[in-house]
Amino acid sequence: MKYVYFDASAGLSGDMILGALIDLGVAPALFKERISGLRLPVDISVRRVRRGVLSALKVDVRVRRQKPVERTLADVERLILDSRFPTDVKDRSVAIFRRLFAAEARVHGRRLRDAHLHEVGADDALVDVVGSVFLADELGVAEFHSSPLNVGSGAVRTSHGILPVPPPAVAELLKGIPVYSAWVESELVTPTGAAIASTIVQSFTGLPELIYDRIGYGAGSRDFAALPNVLRAFSGEARRLRPMRRVFAVEATLDDASPQLLAHFLERAFEEGALDATLSPVVMKKNRLGTKLTLLAATDRMDALIEAVFRETTTIGVRYYPVERRVLDRDVKKVRVAGQAVGIKVGRLGGHEINIQPEYEDCVRASRKTGRPLKEIAQRAVREYLRGR
Repeated sequence: MKYVYFDASAGLSGDMILGALIDLGVAPALFKERISGLRLPVDISVRRVRRGVLSALKVDVRVRRQKPVERTLADVERLILDSRFPTDVKDRSVAIFRRLFAAEARVHGRRLRDAHLHEVGADDALVDVVGSVFLADELGVAEFHSSPLNVGSGAVRTSHGILPVPPPAVAELLKGIPVYSAWVESELVTPTGAAIASTIVQSFTGLPELIYDRIGYGAGSRDFAALPNVLRAFSGEARRLRPMRRVFAVEATLDDASPQLLAHFLERAFEEGALDATLSPVVMKKNRLGTKLTLLAATDRMDALIEAVFRETTTIGVRYYPVERRVLDRDVKKVRVAGQAVGIKVGRLGGHEINIQPEYEDCVRASRKTGRPLKEIAQRAVREYLRGR
C-alpha cells in the first residue's frame, strides 16, 4: 500500500488535490470517465500549466448551469450513495461532506439538516471530494500525511460578504490542525480543501523521514509572485514513511507522590499513547529526595499526556521540549514454545536483522502455563525463531 505526503506550503484546495493525485499516475481519461457516473452537468479538463517555475496539472470544472445549486447534506448524500463508486469511496466522500456541512452549520448557527452550501455546495465540490477519494482508492493510498497548512492572510469575498482569512468555515474545519500564514495575502486553503484534509489526513507534521518514488504537482487557480501556487504530493510505499520521528520529551519532578501512585501512572501513560515512560531518582530543592517522570510523546498525543500528568500525579508543572530519535525497522514474528505462542520482536538496520528479542509478556504467560523457568522459555523462543528463519 502507498502513502501520500502533501507539501501544503502554498495552501490546499480541492482542485489542487485532484491535480496532484492525477499527476501521481492516474490517466485523466479514466478520472473523467468515472466522475461522469455522478451525472453532473459539468465539463472537466485536465491540462498542464506553469505556476512560477513549476509545471503542474490543473483540473478545471466548468458547470453547465445558469445559476449555482444549493444542496443540503441529504441532497449530497443521496447523490453520492446512488452512484456506482465502491462502498469505501462513497462512505469516505459522505464523511467529508458531513464535516463540511457541520462546520457551516456551526458558524452560521443553523441545524445540520437546514445547512446548505454556497461556494462549495454545488457540482464542482462534488467533483473535488468524490474525485479525490476515488483517486486515492485508485492509487492504493493507505495513509495521508501533510505539512502544516499555510492558510494565507487578508480577506476573501463570499456570498456572506467580505470575511477574514481563513474564513469561518475553514477555521472551524482546521481546529486542532497546525496552520500558519506566510508570503501571500490571499485565501490559500479553501473549505473543500480543508474538509478533505481534515478528514483523510492522519498527521500534520514537518517533512518527515520518507523514501518516495513519485511526486505529483497540482496547480491552484492563482499565480503568485512570492511562490508557486502548487500542492506537491510525495508518494511511496507506506512502510517507508516515518511521520512521527520527531517527538517531545515531557518531564515533571515530584517529591510528594507515593510509589503506588507513580507505578499506576506509568501504566496510564502507555494507555494514553506514550512511546516511553520512565521514573528516576533525583535530589530536589531543600535536598529532598524526589522522582523525575520522563515521557516520550508523539506530537498528536502530547496534550493528552500532559493532561493525564496533571490529573493523575501531584505535580503542578511540566517541562516539554522536542527531541529527535531513531528507531530500527521492526516487526513481530510468532513461534511456538512447548505448545505456547511467543512473539519475537525483530529489529532491522538496512534490511539486516540486528536485534532479536522475545516478547516478555508472552514468555511470562508461557512460563506460567508450562511450569518452565522464564529464562528457558525466552532462550527456546529465540532458538525456534533462528531455526525457522
